[in-house]
Amino acid sequence: MRLVFALLLSFAATALAEPARAQFGFYDPPPDEIAGGRPGTLIRTEVMNGTPDGATAYRMVYRSLGLDGKPIAVSGVAIVPAGSAPPGGRPIVAWAHPTTGVEPQCAPSRDGTIFQTIQGLRDMLAKGYIVAATDYAGLGAPGPHPYLVGASEARAVLDSVRAAQALPNAGAGRRFAVWGHSQGGHAALFTGILAKRVAPELELVGVAAAAPATELATLLSDDIDTDGGRNLTAMTLWSWSRVYGAPMARIVRPEAVPIVDDLAAVCIESLTDILRRLGPTRALERQFLVDDDFGSLPPWRSLLDRNTPGLLPRNVPVFIAQGTSDTLVRPQVTRDFALKLCRAGSAVQFDALQGVGHLPAARDSADAAVSWMDARFRGVRPPNGCAELAQTKLQ
Repeated sequence: MRLVFALLLSFAATALAEPARAQFGFYDPPPDEIAGGRPGTLIRTEVMNGTPDGATAYRMVYRSLGLDGKPIAVSGVAIVPAGSAPPGGRPIVAWAHPTTGVEPQCAPSRDGTIFQTIQGLRDMLAKGYIVAATDYAGLGAPGPHPYLVGASEARAVLDSVRAAQALPNAGAGRRFAVWGHSQGGHAALFTGILAKRVAPELELVGVAAAAPATELATLLSDDIDTDGGRNLTAMTLWSWSRVYGAPMARIVRPEAVPIVDDLAAVCIESLTDILRRLGPTRALERQFLVDDDFGSLPPWRSLLDRNTPGLLPRNVPVFIAQGTSDTLVRPQVTRDFALKLCRAGSAVQFDALQGVGHLPAARDSADAAVSWMDARFRGVRPPNGCAELAQTKLQ
């Protein structure tokens, strides 16, 4: 998955200057505050500036659970549209963001451009939805960030919906959809898988994902000889060595370990970030892995399997958008995943975006995704494009 440099360049096109950032103290509540309530309850909030269309945005820190089941703080943003809430409360769309980095300073809620990077935001606000945008665990609040760890992403998403419900005067209801891109598509799929077990009081009406990361072993192996693939692998190894205690030293050459650490310390949000990543990325061309097929080695194989999304409950409809010119997430891999859902009985709408690459996939599918979610909120029977998908040829 040639993730990083094309992604960085897309951010740079809209944010060449360094964005204004929130202060770190907001994100680091003391342990007694974190332990003082159920997942999804609010710890801290503050009103944000620059919100579009008369909406009110809140930067928030809320309670969640780590992979070990212990309480943690997670941060994010909730954007509440203007006007009165309808009977039954406002629907909520949980936005799951693409890769921004693996260190706490890489949280989207700290970035002054967040309202430009939530795809379909204005349309969702116009329809009266609250938009809850988690940072994920370890971004904003203290890390490490469990990068591409499905259970962690899903909990952060679900607890962001609960946190939005807890905002005074937001008028949030219990129905929600989840919409994500790339890493966020991975998060959206895991949210669909785990929602009923983790947050049974919520009603998930649908899962929408653009260019989602699905078969992780394939993602890591396909592009290991590219700059993006090396960056993706480095971030994954760095994160999982800390989250799972997996021995990175067995597969990363000793001289490459400091380079991996250097890459992990840099976010993917600005032109400065691009420049800071160039040197370490080039260094990994010369020295990186002991074995390029590390995904077949224990414990990495089992960890990749654990974090590859499986089947969703059949009553959860799915929208998937995939660019046919995507060289990061392979179109055929996404199609094969969608067909697997079809064979299991899920209602799947698959939008093949002709000539579209990885970065524009969420932007170019946002109108369709929001319309699809709107129909789910209105109770319209979900379309099922599985028969057509079986005949679709992708690269």
